[in-house]
Amino acid sequence: MYQHLIFRVYGRVQGVFYRQSTKSKADELKLAGLVRNEPDGSVYIEAEGTTPSLILFREWCEQGPLLASVSHIEVSEGQWQNAKEFVIQP
Repeated sequence: MYQHLIFRVYGRVQGVFYRQSTKSKADELKLAGLVRNEPDGSVYIEAEGTTPSLILFREWCEQGPLLASVSHIEVSEGQWQNAKEFVIQP
């Protein structure tokens, strides 16, 4: 089964290579989508792919890279976008 999920990640998640690490993990899991920093200090992610890969991705997002400190994460279902790659937005 394929899904499109939207994540909002809160905590110390900007300035700790969260976006680049997210792209690396998404590429490893063969997910498509995007990641960007938000003005409120959170990180916004859209990811689509297989349900098992998204489960692993969510688990990774809850921890993030080494320097991150994730306080909480919100996840919701999104509409399939048929994205071809995972990109970092400014």
